[in-house]
Amino acid sequence: MQMGVRAPLVGLVAFCLLGSACSSSDGASASPTADPTRDKLSQILARGTLVLFTDPEYPPQSFSVEGAERSPGTKCAENQSTAAEIAGYDADTGKAVAEALGVEPCFVTPTWTEVTAGNWGDRWDLAYGSGAIAADRMEVLYMTQPYYATPANFFVPAGSAANEPGDLSGKAVGACTGCTMEDYLRGTLDLPGPSIEFAVEPREIVTYDTEVPGLKATAKGTIDGFLCSEPVGAEQISEGLSLRMLKTPAYVSYKTGYVDRSSGLNVAAFVDKVDEIVAGLHADGTLPALSERYFGKDYATLASEFDLGSIGQTVT
Repeated sequence: MQMGVRAPLVGLVAFCLLGSACSSSDGASASPTADPTRDKLSQILARGTLVLFTDPEYPPQSFSVEGAERSPGTKCAENQSTAAEIAGYDADTGKAVAEALGVEPCFVTPTWTEVTAGNWGDRWDLAYGSGAIAADRMEVLYMTQPYYATPANFFVPAGSAANEPGDLSGKAVGACTGCTMEDYLRGTLDLPGPSIEFAVEPREIVTYDTEVPGLKATAKGTIDGFLCSEPVGAEQISEGLSLRMLKTPAYVSYKTGYVDRSSGLNVAAFVDKVDEIVAGLHADGTLPALSERYFGKDYATLASEFDLGSIGQTVT
């Protein structure tokens, strides 16, 4: 799910203002006059806030802004962070969606395993956490239009003799708990697109709650390698960790916004509107610009080409 630059949003286009109606592909609709006790999009518009998952210690995807104060006149609850307090590629994507909806972004911090388990109880509406479109997660979460795509690469100690992923077979290799990287190491990963070649058979799989502790353990030689998204490992190298990235990626994953399948509200119109907004943010250059700003590289454009209809998802 992680570099560290602070910058304002750029070039945002409003697609669904507070007073406009929004329709989903299955005919469901939501507007401020619809029932916010039954419809997720109506609830968000009536409430005036979009509640988003964030991890404040996951740069450059999301991080706390040092010295920031709560946005004046905020509608966010006391236990929620305001837009001024959180930044990063994931966070700014959420802010862009909120701005297009005409509402205020507010951030909460459940654990990543709580996010991917579903059953959110409508405590938050949408999760941008660099989570991938994956078959197992589709059982409990709805996938929205991908907002960027990244290769997953192996990182090894700078002095390691490993040059290809297969060189880590028979070694201790790490990944974040419950991530697609752990599934890859276990040989169970199921992603849309070309079939995945499982090039590594670890002797031991070591998992960490988040990537940074695993990368630090790798740099120390505690484990032999660590699998994570390219920008996450690259950020830690830029921060001074003694690591080296193996050039051949394990796979490429498409990062999506998650919506809870078990919401107590109808979410069809909301998912449809998020897809529309993200497509617009690709088209107007907002997402590529944010990617360049936070990662120094365009990871967004490839995601704009992804056909969400190819995953066979039906939203209700």
